[in-house]
Amino acid sequence: MTLRADAILFDKDGTLFDFRATWDVWAGGVLERLAKGDAERLEWLTAAIGYDPVIGGFLPESPVIAGTNRQVAALMLPGLDGWSLRGLERFLSEAAETAPLVETVPLSPLLARLRQAGLSLGVMTNDSQRTAHAHLVAANIGDAFDFVAGADSGFGAKPSPDPLLSFAYAVEKAPERVVMVGDSAHDLMAGRAAGMQTVAVLTGPATRAELSPLADVVLPNVGALPDWLGLAHANAS
Repeated sequence: MTLRADAILFDKDGTLFDFRATWDVWAGGVLERLAKGDAERLEWLTAAIGYDPVIGGFLPESPVIAGTNRQVAALMLPGLDGWSLRGLERFLSEAAETAPLVETVPLSPLLARLRQAGLSLGVMTNDSQRTAHAHLVAANIGDAFDFVAGADSGFGAKPSPDPLLSFAYAVEKAPERVVMVGDSAHDLMAGRAAGMQTVAVLTGPATRAELSPLADVVLPNVGALPDWLGLAHANAS
């Protein structure tokens, strides 16, 4: 049986790694470091990026969820003294490398199964490329991907389709035979604009109702991909 696709491009945060388990606690610590004990400054910073210190997590409408490090740094910069935009962006990128990664499902066996089926795999994140590589290596899945790009890789950032099309070009697959898998509207908008198949997963802050209009299918997590792709039927034939 023919599979639905020849390649899969994954978002990182909220797709491969659980967004709230990975980033909510980490962000609280980073905000406290930047505030340096100043309660008023901490309150300003949390409001600027849509972080609720009471629940210890990002609000659903937070621009951080799908934003780039530069966009986040630009939001925080007016509330900080002695920082440049570039310096704050670098700080956020380096600090993100130490985030406590929580996989949405056991990734190594899943990715191995997809590769064994002949699928090309990639990651496109609005995080930095350096942080993306660091996270994939830390999770022992760095070798599973043919393509890894961040918002600073030179291909652009989601929701632009350009980085997605760069993946299709790199692995020599037609866009319509590529699946974009993500947990945010930005991921799916980029996939649609690139002419790719779009799969939403519910391991990020966005809801099914928010993602359904932009997705060909909504899955609970990336672990459901093999069945949706038709791998079980292909193995049986």
